[in-house]
Amino acid sequence: MVAYVIIPGIDGSDERHWQSLWEKRWGPSAVRIAPASWSRPDLSDWVAAIRTAYEIASRHDSQVVLVAHSLGCWAAAQWLEEARPDRVAAFLVAPPDVRGPAFPREAASTFLGLSARPLPCPSSMVASDDDPYCDPTASASLARAWQARGHLVGSRGHINSGSDLGDWQTGLDLLRGLVDC
Repeated sequence: MVAYVIIPGIDGSDERHWQSLWEKRWGPSAVRIAPASWSRPDLSDWVAAIRTAYEIASRHDSQVVLVAHSLGCWAAAQWLEEARPDRVAAFLVAPPDVRGPAFPREAASTFLGLSARPLPCPSSMVASDDDPYCDPTASASLARAWQARGHLVGSRGHINSGSDLGDWQTGLDLLRGLVDC
Protein backbone atom coordinates (compact mmCIF):
# COMPACT_ATOMS: atom_id res chain seq x y z
CA MET A 1 0.00 0.00 0.00
CA VAL A 2 1.17 3.53 -0.77
CA ALA A 3 0.57 6.71 1.22
CA TYR A 4 1.05 10.18 -0.19
CA VAL A 5 2.33 13.40 1.35
CA ILE A 6 0.94 16.36 -0.61
CA ILE A 7 3.38 19.30 -0.63
CA PRO A 8 1.92 22.32 -2.47
CA GLY A 9 3.68 25.56 -3.30
CA ILE A 10 3.02 29.03 -1.92
CA ASP A 11 -0.53 29.48 -0.58
CA GLY A 12 -1.32 25.78 -1.02
CA SER A 13 -3.19 24.27 -3.96
CA ASP A 14 -6.77 25.35 -4.64
CA GLU A 15 -9.62 22.90 -5.31
CA ARG A 16 -8.97 22.94 -9.11
CA HIS A 17 -5.29 22.05 -8.75
CA TRP A 18 -4.29 18.52 -9.73
CA GLN A 19 -2.77 17.99 -6.25
CA SER A 20 -6.14 18.68 -4.61
CA LEU A 21 -7.93 16.40 -7.07
CA TRP A 22 -5.43 13.62 -6.44
CA GLU A 23 -5.72 14.11 -2.68
CA LYS A 24 -9.50 13.58 -2.99
CA ARG A 25 -8.93 10.50 -5.14
CA TRP A 26 -6.55 8.99 -2.59
CA GLY A 27 -8.74 9.79 0.43
CA PRO A 28 -7.20 8.81 3.77
CA SER A 29 -4.04 7.59 2.02
CA ALA A 30 -3.08 11.25 1.41
CA VAL A 31 -1.83 13.74 3.99
CA ARG A 32 -1.37 17.42 3.06
CA ILE A 33 1.29 19.44 4.81
CA ALA A 34 0.07 22.32 6.98
CA PRO A 35 2.82 24.90 7.51
CA ALA A 36 2.00 28.11 9.36
CA SER A 37 3.80 30.12 6.68
CA TRP A 38 1.85 29.37 3.46
CA SER A 39 2.01 32.94 2.13
CA ARG A 40 5.46 33.95 3.40
CA PRO A 41 7.25 30.60 3.21
CA ASP A 42 9.77 29.77 5.88
CA LEU A 43 11.87 26.75 4.95
CA SER A 44 12.21 25.36 8.48
CA ASP A 45 8.42 25.62 8.98
CA TRP A 46 7.76 23.79 5.70
CA VAL A 47 10.32 21.08 6.50
CA ALA A 48 8.71 20.56 9.93
CA ALA A 49 5.29 20.32 8.26
CA ILE A 50 6.63 17.65 5.89
CA ARG A 51 8.09 15.72 8.83
CA THR A 52 4.71 15.79 10.61
CA ALA A 53 2.79 14.71 7.49
CA TYR A 54 5.32 11.94 6.79
CA GLU A 55 4.98 10.63 10.35
CA ILE A 56 1.20 10.43 9.92
CA ALA A 57 1.39 8.85 6.45
CA SER A 58 4.05 6.30 7.34
CA ARG A 59 2.04 4.88 10.28
CA HIS A 60 -0.35 3.07 7.97
CA ASP A 61 1.53 2.23 4.83
CA SER A 62 4.74 0.58 3.78
CA GLN A 63 5.77 3.21 1.21
CA VAL A 64 5.33 6.98 1.23
CA VAL A 65 5.47 9.15 -1.88
CA LEU A 66 6.11 12.86 -1.57
CA VAL A 67 3.98 14.64 -4.21
CA ALA A 68 5.43 18.14 -4.41
CA HIS A 69 4.65 21.15 -6.56
CA SER A 70 6.60 24.35 -7.13
CA LEU A 71 8.30 25.65 -3.96
CA GLY A 72 7.18 22.45 -2.26
CA CYS A 73 9.79 20.60 -4.35
CA TRP A 74 12.57 22.52 -2.62
CA ALA A 75 11.07 21.90 0.81
CA ALA A 76 10.76 18.19 -0.02
CA ALA A 77 14.38 18.00 -1.17
CA GLN A 78 15.56 19.72 2.01
CA TRP A 79 13.52 17.37 4.22
CA LEU A 80 14.81 14.33 2.33
CA GLU A 81 18.40 15.50 2.80
CA GLU A 82 17.87 15.99 6.54
CA ALA A 83 15.68 12.97 7.32
CA ARG A 84 16.95 10.35 4.86
CA PRO A 85 13.84 8.19 5.40
CA ASP A 86 13.39 4.61 4.23
CA ARG A 87 10.62 3.49 1.85
CA VAL A 88 10.02 6.89 0.29
CA ALA A 89 9.93 8.24 -3.27
CA ALA A 90 9.64 11.81 -4.53
CA PHE A 91 7.45 13.12 -7.36
CA LEU A 92 8.53 16.72 -7.97
CA VAL A 93 6.55 18.98 -10.31
CA ALA A 94 7.51 22.43 -11.61
CA PRO A 95 10.19 23.48 -9.13
CA PRO A 96 11.10 27.15 -9.49
CA ASP A 97 14.66 28.14 -10.37
CA VAL A 98 16.05 29.61 -7.12
CA ARG A 99 18.51 31.63 -9.19
CA GLY A 100 15.97 32.73 -11.80
CA PRO A 101 14.47 36.21 -12.11
CA ALA A 102 10.92 35.00 -11.33
CA PHE A 103 11.76 33.23 -8.06
CA PRO A 104 9.06 34.29 -5.55
CA ARG A 105 10.31 37.15 -3.39
CA GLU A 106 8.14 35.90 -0.52
CA ALA A 107 10.39 32.84 -0.23
CA ALA A 108 13.74 34.49 -0.86
CA SER A 109 14.77 34.91 2.78
CA THR A 110 14.90 31.18 3.58
CA PHE A 111 14.77 29.27 0.27
CA LEU A 112 17.19 31.30 -1.86
CA GLY A 113 20.41 29.73 -0.56
CA LEU A 114 19.39 26.19 -1.48
CA SER A 115 21.21 24.14 -4.07
CA ALA A 116 20.10 20.85 -5.57
CA ARG A 117 21.97 17.76 -4.39
CA PRO A 118 21.33 14.07 -5.13
CA LEU A 119 18.13 12.88 -3.49
CA PRO A 120 18.42 9.77 -1.30
CA CYS A 121 15.42 8.04 -2.90
CA PRO A 122 13.84 7.18 -6.25
CA SER A 123 12.52 10.38 -7.78
CA SER A 124 10.95 11.92 -10.86
CA MET A 125 10.85 15.59 -11.77
CA VAL A 126 8.25 16.96 -14.17
CA ALA A 127 8.64 20.30 -15.92
CA SER A 128 6.99 22.34 -18.65
CA ASP A 129 8.58 23.93 -21.71
CA ASP A 130 7.07 27.31 -20.84
CA ASP A 131 7.10 27.50 -17.05
CA PRO A 132 7.54 31.18 -16.13
CA TYR A 133 9.43 30.16 -12.96
CA CYS A 134 11.93 27.76 -14.53
CA ASP A 135 13.06 27.42 -18.14
CA PRO A 136 13.74 23.98 -19.66
CA THR A 137 17.53 24.32 -19.34
CA ALA A 138 17.30 25.08 -15.61
CA SER A 139 14.73 22.27 -15.18
CA ALA A 140 17.06 19.75 -16.82
CA SER A 141 19.91 20.95 -14.62
CA LEU A 142 17.78 20.49 -11.48
CA ALA A 143 16.75 16.97 -12.50
CA ARG A 144 20.41 16.05 -13.05
CA ALA A 145 21.53 17.57 -9.75
CA TRP A 146 18.73 15.82 -7.83
CA GLN A 147 19.44 12.62 -9.83
CA ALA A 148 15.73 12.51 -10.62
CA ARG A 149 14.27 11.13 -13.81
CA GLY A 150 13.37 14.26 -15.78
CA HIS A 151 10.17 14.60 -17.81
CA LEU A 152 9.19 17.55 -20.03
CA VAL A 153 5.44 17.65 -20.64
CA GLY A 154 5.19 20.29 -23.35
CA SER A 155 3.72 23.75 -22.91
CA ARG A 156 1.79 23.54 -19.63
CA GLY A 157 2.88 26.74 -17.90
CA HIS A 158 3.56 26.24 -14.19
CA ILE A 159 1.59 22.96 -14.17
CA ASN A 160 -0.95 24.40 -11.75
CA SER A 161 -4.64 25.40 -11.70
CA GLY A 162 -3.96 28.01 -14.37
CA SER A 163 -2.78 25.22 -16.68
CA ASP A 164 -6.33 23.78 -16.65
CA LEU A 165 -5.14 20.19 -16.33
CA GLY A 166 -8.04 18.77 -14.35
CA ASP A 167 -7.09 15.40 -12.85
CA TRP A 168 -3.88 15.52 -14.96
CA GLN A 169 -3.76 11.99 -16.33
CA THR A 170 -0.26 12.50 -17.76
CA GLY A 171 1.00 13.25 -14.25
CA LEU A 172 -0.70 10.17 -12.82
CA ASP A 173 0.92 8.06 -15.54
CA LEU A 174 4.34 9.51 -14.70
CA LEU A 175 3.71 8.88 -11.01
CA ARG A 176 2.82 5.24 -11.79
CA GLY A 177 6.18 5.01 -13.56
CA LEU A 178 7.83 5.94 -10.26
CA VAL A 179 5.71 3.74 -7.97
CA ASP A 180 2.86 1.31 -8.37
CA CYS A 181 -0.13 3.31 -7.11
